[in-house]
Order: sequence, then structure tokens, then C-alpha cells
Amino acid sequence: MTSTRMPATPKIPAEIEASPEQHIAHLSTLPEVRQACDWFRASEPRLRQWQIEMARVPAPPFGETARGLWLAERFCELGLDEVHIDEVGNVFGIHPGEGPSQTSPYIAVSAHIDTVFPADTSLDIREDGSKLLGPGVSDNGAGLTALLGIAGALQATAIHPRNPVLFIGNVGEEGEGDLRGMRHIFAQSQWQDSIAYNVILDGAGTDVIIGEALGSRRFEVTVRGPGGHSWSDFGAPNPIVVLARAIESFSRTPIPHNPKSSTNIGVIRGGTSVNSIPESASMRVDIRSASAAEVDRLEAALRSAIELAVESEQETPRNGLRQSSITAEIATIGNRPAGDLAADAQILQVIRAVDKHLDNPAQVQRASTDANIPLSMGRQAIALGGGGRGGGAHTLQEWFDCSGRELGLCRILLAVLALTEVIE
Repeated sequence: MTSTRMPATPKIPAEIEASPEQHIAHLSTLPEVRQACDWFRASEPRLRQWQIEMARVPAPPFGETARGLWLAERFCELGLDEVHIDEVGNVFGIHPGEGPSQTSPYIAVSAHIDTVFPADTSLDIREDGSKLLGPGVSDNGAGLTALLGIAGALQATAIHPRNPVLFIGNVGEEGEGDLRGMRHIFAQSQWQDSIAYNVILDGAGTDVIIGEALGSRRFEVTVRGPGGHSWSDFGAPNPIVVLARAIESFSRTPIPHNPKSSTNIGVIRGGTSVNSIPESASMRVDIRSASAAEVDRLEAALRSAIELAVESEQETPRNGLRQSSITAEIATIGNRPAGDLAADAQILQVIRAVDKHLDNPAQVQRASTDANIPLSMGRQAIALGGGGRGGGAHTLQEWFDCSGRELGLCRILLAVLALTEVIE
């Protein structure tokens, strides 16, 4: 697999003279664009089979290699250029543009290849009429299938985009992956300096435009003590008690409605038996907010709650002893930056014009997706669903209904073509 060329610093394509609505209406009349939409309809059995095959390939956090190889094979079959996998597992393929090869910026279309499910999860993917059933079949089976669908339609038709389209299957979107795939991409100057727009495909549906990045910070708090027997060592500091005090204190932290924010204690671990004082106990804490300043405030509240809980345990004599041997450590295990797309951003005007043309009602919403990274850098990015309908995400009962997938694919295609410009 060859290495990707490195274009010069991108220039955002010039604003089109017609309004975005007029431009989209014109694009939709082009014979090759209509041919692409026909290709979506005719290729639904193939798309469906890709989705089933893909969902049966494990892609747990930090274990996406097999699915990345599967995706790279599909990129090669579709005829994309310069297909390769980078050092962290991101998969790339290029549909070339007709503009100057060294100056035309890329339009990136991406979908994450990882799932939340551990490697030993049974990936029993089943069909039930128009529905596909099984873990990961919608999140992000729907997004990855849409990625292949857009690549397939471009390769199968005579559409000539001015700007090249960079297709990416990235790792590390879910959970503790902490957006590592997208972080790596935008830490590389070859992409940071050459991607003009980012269209991210995540999950199912057509009713949402993610143009606002939800910031989050995650922590693992570990409290340690000497441990001991519940009877003979009674009075020794108990890490679980310290955590309980900290949780009670932190839970009383005021949470604003505006900016919307949240906190959650998602995991607690510790202890070996009912009659043992544990040597350690830990918890995992999730903090989210539309405001970076609010995330900082809530983190400070968490740290204060832990500090006060440790001090309280140290200052409480038991069996005549002060508890000086208790310690606490707070480790950051996730940090997703917040960011907002400007109200007048070209990419937002384009997708709204597409939705208006397709008579597709959609609302701009805030969420935590791969778009967090480019949005936090001031780049133009949106996250869209891959069409169809889905539910039960992150559960073994996940499902995806293929009905209506064509609308989602035509929506994505029109947006990408408007951003790349089409040479007629």
C-alpha cells in the first residue's frame, strides 16, 4: 500500500455564486448525480451484505485491526487510490479530484470502525425482514456502510469532483478510545493542512446534524489503604468508605441547566470479601458540558470532594488511631474537547440546503463524536447519520432497519458534491 501524497495548505473552495439552495437544486439535475442515486437503490443488497459482514468482524476498543483490514479490502475492491492503514489503524482511500493535484484540498468523509463491545462478545448478526439485528450493526455499521456506499457511487459513475474526496475508517471513537484515531489524523501536518471540510458518518438516521461538540472529561479515582481483617484490624482506613464520602459530596455539586452539563459515577470497584478491609477501591467518573469552563469547574469540584474525603478519614480516630495511611490518586482517562461550528459556516449552509431540497427535517444538535476534534480546532465539520433507522446502540439488542437508507445516502452525496464542486 502506497503512502498518501501531501497537498499544500488547503484553501476553502470559493463561495459559489448561486445560493446553496440553487446550487443543490442544480446538482440534483445532473445525469451522473441521478445515476448515483439509482446506484444506491440498485446496490442495497450489496450494502446490506457489507453491513452484515462488517458487523461480524470484532472491533473492540484498541482491537480494531481485523475490521480495518476488512475495510481496506473493500476500498481496494471499489478502486480507491492510495489505500493504506496508518500506524494507529486508521484506513484511508482517495477518490481523486479534477483540480490541481498539489493545491486542491480534500473533503474528508469518515466513519469510526470501533465498537463498545469486548473482544469476546458474540457477534450474532441476524436478519429479520428489512432489519439487521446484533451488536454494532447500527453504531457504527450504518456509518461504515454509508462510507462504502458514497465511495462506491463515486467510483461507479461519471461524477468529476474538483476536489479529491478522502475516505477514512478511523479507530478509537468509542469510550476509552478517546477519539484517538481522529486525534492522530489531525496531529499529522499532511492532513491538518490539507482537509478543508469533514463529513463524519455515525450511526443511522437523517434527522440530525451534529455541528456542536459536547466536551467531556473522564477520571479514574483510586483510593489506597493498608487493608486488613474486618475484626482484628477494625479501625484501619477503608478506601470504599472514602469513595462513598467523596461521591456523596460530589453529588451535591450544583449542575447548571444552561450550559447543559452532567456528571456520572459509572463504575465502582474494590474489595475482596465481605470480611476484608480493602486495600484499594476505585471509581470512574464522567463529566460533560457544552462549556469548557463548566467542565473545568466540575473537575475542580470532584478533586475537592476527593481531597475532603481523604482528610476526613485521616482526621477521624478509630481504635485510638489516626488514618494517616490513606491516599488517593486521580487519573484522567478521557478528555474530549468542546467546540461549535459557526452559524454561517459553509458546511452548515450546504447541509441545510440539502435538507431543504430533500424535504428532510433535521435539527442541529450537540453530541460527542469524531467531529469534536476538528470542531475544537476551528475546522468545518459535521456528523450525519447514514440513513435508515437504528436503535439499541451499545447493547446486545442493537438493530438497524435498512428501509429508507437511500435518502441518507443521497443526502450525504449531495453535501459532499456541493463541498467538492463538480466539473460538468
